[in-house]
Amino acid sequence: MSDPSSSPSQGGRIRGFRIFRPILAGATLRERLIACVGALIGIALTGLICGLFFGEGPHIPLIVAPMGASAVLVFAVPASPLAQPWPVIGGNTISALMGVVAAHLVADPVIAIGVGVSLAIAAMSITRSLHPPGGAAALTALIGGPAVTSAGYTFPLFPVCINSLILVTLGIVFHKLSRRNYPHVAVAVSANPHGTTDLPASIRVGFTPDDVDAALAELNEALDIDRSDLDRLLRQVEQHALVRTQGELTCRDVMSRDVVTIGLDGTVDRARELLLTHNIRTLPVVDSDGRLKGTLGLRELALKGSGRIAEAMSGARTAEPTAPAVSLVPLLSDGRTHAIIVTSTDKKVLGVITQTDLLATLARAASTKGLVR
Repeated sequence: MSDPSSSPSQGGRIRGFRIFRPILAGATLRERLIACVGALIGIALTGLICGLFFGEGPHIPLIVAPMGASAVLVFAVPASPLAQPWPVIGGNTISALMGVVAAHLVADPVIAIGVGVSLAIAAMSITRSLHPPGGAAALTALIGGPAVTSAGYTFPLFPVCINSLILVTLGIVFHKLSRRNYPHVAVAVSANPHGTTDLPASIRVGFTPDDVDAALAELNEALDIDRSDLDRLLRQVEQHALVRTQGELTCRDVMSRDVVTIGLDGTVDRARELLLTHNIRTLPVVDSDGRLKGTLGLRELALKGSGRIAEAMSGARTAEPTAPAVSLVPLLSDGRTHAIIVTSTDKKVLGVITQTDLLATLARAASTKGLVR
């Protein structure tokens, strides 16, 4: 009998190595190391700054324990909705306030700690500042000892709010320096590029936001991911599945090789003539060595009217000849891009793939596999 720990369903890993697998999607070793460095800097500097400015004040903690949990979220999972600036600052401060309120209203300490945490959850939910360490902030206000309880209603302001503000500020700076996205901004559904009320072509067919909502309702669980991020993730999954199942055709197989181009020394009038004569929508612009410099279309020419080619052309969307042809679907269905220029490693033009080329290829592939009857 085979060892279940090394079965295919376990990814072929031997026993004992599964403990090193991340429990969060996308949590690579590099990301974890960055999180460790960020937490080290964030917590150390938060304590240092509070010590420098408030060390001579009342005898209360300069940094509270919930900041450690907040640092885990800010530096280890910065894309989480629970780790954003307002949940960190508002959640910790409001929760600490609820703990102080519970301590003043409820005499029994056992009941007070339950009331404090439950009030914290309710207050954070109402103010859209849900932050797990907030529960610890509420408890700290209740069981933090004489120094905390004697501080009364000033405790939520200092050290809790001040700690949170410093930690978030340090988090923003650290993530900017490490080229990570914080505060995390969920990508909104793109608008129709043609200015109409129709959905963009790339999301017109397939699942809809209502389908995502229905699936979440059926799961009946709260997921630690922004709904827009979940939508974007599912569409990326669709694209990767398409490449996996239809990826045998490369750009080299599909591209047109007899490419009509114009040099940088050409004229706008000549570019317009080439576009109309050959009935094409995108004209690659090349230098004297045949290297791609940009593209021209009737739109660019209409906006520019006359002048130099270099002033009228726009940036080119390119692909490698070995890339799967279906990987161009998102680009050629964005409503703006009509052709992809296939280039070599030294940027020389090898071919062009238009929307028509890709559509014909996909139709042929579907027919060959019996998907079209």
